[in-house]
Formats: sequence, C-alpha cells, structure tokens
Amino acid sequence: MKKIFLFLMALLTLGITKGEAEMISSKTLIAYYSWSGNTRAVAEEIQKQVGGTLFEIQTKTPYPEAYQATVDQAKKEIAEGYRPDLVQPLPDMSGYDVIFIGSPNWWGTIAPAVSSFLASTDLQGKKVIPFITHGGGYAQNTVKDLTAQCKGCQVEEAFIGHGTSSPNKEDIEEWLKKVNY
Repeated sequence: MKKIFLFLMALLTLGITKGEAEMISSKTLIAYYSWSGNTRAVAEEIQKQVGGTLFEIQTKTPYPEAYQATVDQAKKEIAEGYRPDLVQPLPDMSGYDVIFIGSPNWWGTIAPAVSSFLASTDLQGKKVIPFITHGGGYAQNTVKDLTAQCKGCQVEEAFIGHGTSSPNKEDIEEWLKKVNY
C-alpha cells in the first residue's frame, strides 16, 4: 500500500492526474490459473504491489476436488497435449502492455488451462512476466514451455514460489524490482 501511495504521489508531483495513473496501472493484466489457491494468492499479492487487472483463467469443466484425481487427469492431459475450453471470454489484450501469467507446475510444465489461454490470445509484442507455484518440483520446464507457447513476447524472469509458503511478500517485491516493475 505504501508503494502505491508513493507511486501516486510521484505521479502527482510530475503533474499526472489520478485518472492518468489509473490508466497506466490498467495497462497491466495479471492472468493466472489456480487449482488449490496457491497461484491465486501470488496473483493477488502481485496486484496489491503493482495494481492492474486480475483475470482468473477457468476451465469450462472444473478439475476434480480430490487431489489424486486431479493429478491423474492432469498427467493424462499433459501427455496428450490437451487444451481445455475456458469459461469466460478472454480479455481484449490490446489494452495491456504487460501481462503477468501465473501457473502451477503440473508434471514439470504449465497447467493445460494456461496453455489454452496462451493459444487463445495474441501476446505478440507484449512484456510477459511469468509466476510459477510448485509443491516441491521447483520450475522444471514451466518457464521454457510458457516461453515457447508465447510467440513474439518478451518473456522476463519468472517468480518461482513454493506452494504453501507463497506468497512471500518480500520475495515478490524483490522479484518485481528485478523485472523492473
């Protein structure tokens, strides 16, 4: 909150109005898929620190609530390259310059819902900043696979957070500085 206040004060000092400041902030989209809530928590912390629009990627057919059933389904979908249909219409990307994209690490890669999102949106020329959560497998191929699916994007260094310890506000703040945000 302090950062947002200081940012707005700096903008006002420069003669930028509140409306213009909101317009700058609105050029940031934070899109994420979260099954357990860990990736959502990181997305919400990013929004608290930088502002922007939060967008939850949701599948038309939800994954099972039971952990093992979800693991089995996800493993099969990833092996088959399956991309599930998404619920809501995707945001108009023309209004965004920076796109944060969040995914859990599922079987060493991004969740199929995130692959569906990437296949359904034109992110060419956008600055894409990934954030990944995991339960012990670290990043593995998540960032490499996201980068490969993000045609024509400028992909920045990813935030990697361990499931139940995410979001660590200080770690996210430090990472945002690294990616010049």
